[in-house]
Amino acid sequence: MSAALAVAERPSLAQRLTMVVGDSITITRRNVIKIRRVPDVLIFSTLSPIMFVLLFAYVFGSSIKVQGTSYREFLIAGIFAQTVVFGATFTGLSLAEDMQKGIIDRFRSLPMAPSAVLIGRTLSDVVINVVSLVVMSLTGLVVGWRIRGSFLDAMLAYVLLLLFAYAVSWIMAVVGLLVRVPEVYNNASFMVIFPLTFIANTFVPTANLPTVLRVVAEWNPVSAVTQATRDLFGNTSPMAPSADVWPMRHPVATTLVWIAVILAIFVPLALNQYRRSVSR
Repeated sequence: MSAALAVAERPSLAQRLTMVVGDSITITRRNVIKIRRVPDVLIFSTLSPIMFVLLFAYVFGSSIKVQGTSYREFLIAGIFAQTVVFGATFTGLSLAEDMQKGIIDRFRSLPMAPSAVLIGRTLSDVVINVVSLVVMSLTGLVVGWRIRGSFLDAMLAYVLLLLFAYAVSWIMAVVGLLVRVPEVYNNASFMVIFPLTFIANTFVPTANLPTVLRVVAEWNPVSAVTQATRDLFGNTSPMAPSADVWPMRHPVATTLVWIAVILAIFVPLALNQYRRSVSR
């Protein structure tokens, strides 16, 4: 009788999914309100990419040559990719801070889906990247960047950037849950972010790199999303050397594959690490 009662009280799959969605929306709203009340996070997250644009466009731009197009148009897609990847690091930092301050313990005491904490955190950080992309687009227009492709292609480029950033945020969630203090997270995250964003085609053509680094850059997921963004924005030239590797010939498809692979690996890892972290 008691076993039958327990089975009857167990929520169905639809009820569990509804709970996860509702709780995730609530956590997302909480994190967005936090951003609004602490605007310093948003301000400094947009100032950094602006600095990169001005630095590379006006200081290094005259020394770097890109065949068939101006360096400033070549640069902006790379800055976009770097910006959204750096924006994804807020996921891990916020989780590390919430763990240290005991916020996660308060969530555990509530009748909510545990996965909602991570889903809400990663979704709310998309807001930071949306604002950053808007600011970056305006800055790019000031320094001479233009969208040469169609409106739909440009929208697809922005969507790819946000989807890629969302996938990377799950990597950062794992890192944030692994470290014990937020101060360690900064160093740990940079060990992941810097190779991804600099051994790539973000700031220089891969043809200019040494052989080993060129191979790494051509298969780097950041290179794929950067090249896809350039192609969709129309910031490439038929005069540029043709790519001889599959990821650079099909950057949009490669980006989508990387997004799927990253999510398939790191979403379960993050959820598992979250369960282990909260049970310490």
